[in-house]
Amino acid sequence: MSADVTAEDLLSLYAQGVFPMAETRDDPTLYVVDPPERGILPLDDFHLPRRLARTVRQDRFEIRVDTAFEAVLDGCAGGGSDRPDTWINPEIRRLYLGLRDLGCAHSVEAWRNGALAGGLYGVRLGAAFFGESMFSRETDASKVALAHLVARLRTGGFQLLDCQFMTDHLAQFGARVVPRRTYRALLKRAIALPADFYGMAAGATGGEALQAISHRS
Repeated sequence: MSADVTAEDLLSLYAQGVFPMAETRDDPTLYVVDPPERGILPLDDFHLPRRLARTVRQDRFEIRVDTAFEAVLDGCAGGGSDRPDTWINPEIRRLYLGLRDLGCAHSVEAWRNGALAGGLYGVRLGAAFFGESMFSRETDASKVALAHLVARLRTGGFQLLDCQFMTDHLAQFGARVVPRRTYRALLKRAIALPADFYGMAAGATGGEALQAISHRS
């Protein structure tokens, strides 16, 4: 990808069903990824393990939205013992901060005792949400943030939660793989529809999140 790509260009890539990555956080270049299969998390069939549902209900973490996007981005870029390297390089950071400024990128944050314990960020386009990365500094912090994200997307009328690649971590939540052609059909329908990322009130409790997840439309 050209070094002068803009946040608006990035949205156009998402609309086409592709997304950018870097080899490592120290690699200054970006490339476009168009995998033959795509991981998605079905919003109507999201599986929340029983133990994690108890943690969500207990409100162990205070969930905030879009109050520390840059800190979440940097937390995801920082790696850790389970992720010694990441793909978020300075160019990726610049582009997603640009999307944040356009109102098209969001963070869901898990706070505990006034400190950011974990979270996730992603990109919104129509009724599609593209989950980009997550991190945890405390056990279950990012998982609780994911549960709240799904509740928010369901409440707001979203149709697609793209998780890019299938992993064992995501499989426990009901993620599945679809062929590129199927994904692009789902994407085309979703981005043409309106959705409200803020349809769920700020400061929603774990009980409210669980109710939104389990509600059948």
